[in-house]
Amino acid sequence: MSQISAKDVKNLRDTTGVGMMDCKKALEECAGDMQKAIEYLRKKGAALAAKREGKEAGEGMICIRIAPDRKSGVILELNCETDFVARGEVFTGFTGALAELALSSRTASPEAAMSLKMGEAFGGEAVEDALKTMTGKLGEKLQLKHLVFCDAPDGIVEGYIHPGSQLGAIVRVSTDKPELAGDLAKDLAMQIAAAAPIVASRSDVPADYIAKEAEIYRQQALGQGKKEEFVDKIVTGRLEKYYQEVVLTEQSFIKDNTMKVSDVLGDFRKKHQAKVDVSGFVRYQLGE
Repeated sequence: MSQISAKDVKNLRDTTGVGMMDCKKALEECAGDMQKAIEYLRKKGAALAAKREGKEAGEGMICIRIAPDRKSGVILELNCETDFVARGEVFTGFTGALAELALSSRTASPEAAMSLKMGEAFGGEAVEDALKTMTGKLGEKLQLKHLVFCDAPDGIVEGYIHPGSQLGAIVRVSTDKPELAGDLAKDLAMQIAAAAPIVASRSDVPADYIAKEAEIYRQQALGQGKKEEFVDKIVTGRLEKYYQEVVLTEQSFIKDNTMKVSDVLGDFRKKHQAKVDVSGFVRYQLGE
């Protein structure tokens, strides 16, 4: 067996990020050949990934990257098994690199991301293989659960990550004055993260869904013994409350609860003589 130096072990660790003992074993198995040892560790990572396939990956982080011109952005959720790994530099660094890659390639789904090539820091591997390699490094299952690309050629994209990186939102704002809409877009992203709207405007709520909700409220009112002539008013009132909870523009503004989000948008239009509307958003909370 060839003599394995501490320097060789360190070089392999720097290249792969795998623990010192595993690097030493890989070099011993490969008679000191660095390239063969790297491939050995990659195969070991793939084997471990297959072994842990059935494990629950309920921890991880939400990550957002926005292009410098604020015209596009990505939000993703990468999962692992424990909070300890999720908070580590290896996992967070990999997640950030994955988000940057998805942004630069304008990739819109986890499935589409699998064939992308990571940078040199991650061996130039396809994302699918890099996830397996990271499993070998970290000893835990990794899963790219969510990934969305947002594009705003007619406006601006902004995002917000709540401290702890377990909750985040990205919003697409249409406006003819994007250079003035940065602060507004940031407030909207924070609003979406905090208040969890489902749609941007009332017209976005599917009619059949509202009909279903209305019937539920109707049956509840009748079950409580309410008279038929009052049921329609009760249903209308409950639907209004529902809209205020799930429709972004009808929610109370988190920075001033005397205003609705629609008022904030209206003030921006008036102050800057500008068009502005929320054209889309995505909100992720870890595990949902």
